Amino acid sequence: MSRLYSFLNFIGRKKYLIVVILGVLLVGFVGDNSILKHVQNRMEIRAMQSEIDAYNSQYEKDEHTLKELQRNPKAITKIARERYFMKADDEDIFVLSDDKQQENKDNETTE
Repeated sequence: MSRLYSFLNFIGRKKYLIVVILGVLLVGFVGDNSILKHVQNRMEIRAMQSEIDAYNSQYEKDEHTLKELQRNPKAITKIARERYFMKADDEDIFVLSDDKQQENKDNETTE
């Protein structure tokens, strides 16, 4: 009985401190504005920032290619021949490929 009395007496004296600590723990670790959610949001921001950087570098590369295509008409012909295997009327195209690389690509599986 004296233990219960001393425990209740302790709670009675420290009730404001206990409520403040419980409130801070509740707000800090549970809910939309918690510390855990804050850390997750920071990690997501970092991932998105790296994605933005990758898109910016791809944009700069594409912009450079576009300017080259606008300045040099032979660049259009080069891309048409290399990527799309287009040819002039009086030409024949022979596509040489490395069979070992092709076999490796065919044998790859996605999991």
